[in-house]
Amino acid sequence: MDYSYVYLILLLPVLSFLVLGLLGMKMNHKTAGLIGTVAVGAVFVLSCYTAYQYFIGIGRGADGLYPTVTAFNFTWLKFTELLTFNIGFRLTPISVMMLVVISTVSFMVHIYSFGYMHGEKGFQRYFAFLSLFTMSMLGLVVATNIFQMYLFWELVGVSSYLLIGFYYPLHSAVAASKKAFIVTRFADLFFLIGILFYSFYVGTFNFDLTADPVLAGKVAGASWVMPMALFLMFIGGAGKSAMFPLHIWLPDAMEGPTPVSALIHAATMVVAGVFLVASLFPLFVQYAPEQLHWIAYIAAFTAFYAASVACVQSDIKRVLAFSTISQIGFMLVALGVSMPDPTSVGVAMTPEYADTLGLGYMASMFHLFTHAMFKACLFLGAGAVIHAVHSNEKAYMGGLRKYMPITHITFLISCLAIAGIPPFSGFFSKDEILVACYNFHPVMGIVMSGIAMMTAFYMFRLYYVIFWGKSYYETHKGEEGVHAPHEAPATMTFPLIFLSLITCTVFLWADKAGQFVSANGHGFTTHINWPIATASTVLALLAIGLATFMYKGEKTPVADKLAKTFPTLYRAAYKRFYMDEVWQFVTHRVIFACVSRPIAWFDRHVVDGFFNFLAWGTNEAGESIRPWQSGDVRQYAIWFLTGSVALTLILISLL
Repeated sequence: MDYSYVYLILLLPVLSFLVLGLLGMKMNHKTAGLIGTVAVGAVFVLSCYTAYQYFIGIGRGADGLYPTVTAFNFTWLKFTELLTFNIGFRLTPISVMMLVVISTVSFMVHIYSFGYMHGEKGFQRYFAFLSLFTMSMLGLVVATNIFQMYLFWELVGVSSYLLIGFYYPLHSAVAASKKAFIVTRFADLFFLIGILFYSFYVGTFNFDLTADPVLAGKVAGASWVMPMALFLMFIGGAGKSAMFPLHIWLPDAMEGPTPVSALIHAATMVVAGVFLVASLFPLFVQYAPEQLHWIAYIAAFTAFYAASVACVQSDIKRVLAFSTISQIGFMLVALGVSMPDPTSVGVAMTPEYADTLGLGYMASMFHLFTHAMFKACLFLGAGAVIHAVHSNEKAYMGGLRKYMPITHITFLISCLAIAGIPPFSGFFSKDEILVACYNFHPVMGIVMSGIAMMTAFYMFRLYYVIFWGKSYYETHKGEEGVHAPHEAPATMTFPLIFLSLITCTVFLWADKAGQFVSANGHGFTTHINWPIATASTVLALLAIGLATFMYKGEKTPVADKLAKTFPTLYRAAYKRFYMDEVWQFVTHRVIFACVSRPIAWFDRHVVDGFFNFLAWGTNEAGESIRPWQSGDVRQYAIWFLTGSVALTLILISLL
């Protein structure tokens, strides 16, 4: 198969960014939007075609594995035969899947933005930034080596900074973009350190360490450093994927336009950490299984923490933001509970391993796909609601099902999916995650089942608050500034329908998920573990029933009473358990006061003082000897003779 065309997948969004960035202000909004949308639409078509050819057209090789295809790979800098800086395009099962996910969500966001961003100042700039972000994320997932991944990793950070701070006249948007940039850069520092350790001791930036016998020998000698290097790289992924305690940037990133929230928080930036761990999965399993399990513990706590906070938030976008954090936790838990084969002490090349000990890998990637579709639909649905009521707060909503029927149905479908109700997509992917957790340890399975139950509760709390209950419009009709809600235009509802249809039809191929992506590349037929699936469904239905009881009516006496009964707990959860305040204390009172200020004082008074002293001493010495330059030859002769006599006497005494 000829994959020579794949460079267009990266080139088209780059060209769109350059054209819109340089010439966008000379275009009208429609032209600029069409350029960006057509470019990403072409990328979507190319990505789907590539996926079809890779998975179906060519299929598995004689060894039963999908091939790793390097379409192109240019050497940028060469240090040794193995240690080189390469820029290329690499196709693997997970990278091809990510191409489809990123291009699909990005294309839908571009179409949606036509309606949502209509009339906004900076419309052309917005589409330019979208193109840059799309290119950066696509370049990240097709990287041929860790160094290239890191380059596009940083480009993702830069473009997300630009998108989150799109409304730069607003102080909150500027603060949110800076917060996201600083937190993720802090995490990326650890990623870079891990890459340096990895490349120094292993001698390469490559993902595959088994292709070269020389490289395999180096890896064996560097096995002692691999756990530390891999965990440091995970910290970089934890920053991007908003794992506790590096999650604080994600809720504030809601200050950006809602389509940006869908793009960043549904399918792209936040799953970069998941993709990183999945790309390095064989190394984790073989050299750092304990670190992999620690990733699971961190992710499980993050999922619980985020779900707890989401249960009480009043801003609908922040509910979805914490929901994203929780669901990313599910994906990383699935990867973390994977275990090495007892015989090979690594990834065993058998279908049995892929279906048991390595099941979490497939479950994580499967959930990444399903989550991207229904979470993008949820964010875009929230955007349609905000577009209708001109507020993010639940107090201004209620009863919108009568005014926004399409948004209502698509939002409900996505809520059922994330809650894990069959036959919607989330049921199948979350079931596989829970099975992997129970295979690891029953306690982990019980904990994640409980968190899944919390997910169903807070999502249906959000659903009822928006579409049922007391209508703000009907109770405040006729007041100044109160407008009748209305359904979003076709450019906004089409992406909702498209994404919800994907969510509804996953059941048609859910049993084949293991045929496309698995821990060792061997295909296997996924199957539903009915005891676990039944239990999780019952728990989800109970949670939905509880949310219905508490929030469906025009008044919510039970919820109000609970908030008054436990005011401290309620306020703590609403304030995100004061994690922002903790970080403020750590940065200002500890890092700035105890580290930064002493270093600054040392720099100003010791380092600068030393060099200032050298300058002063040189100047004073010059001023002191300047009179010696009198121009009197007789005086020069006296000094010369005196020095000669002194030097002679010294030499005589020494001899």
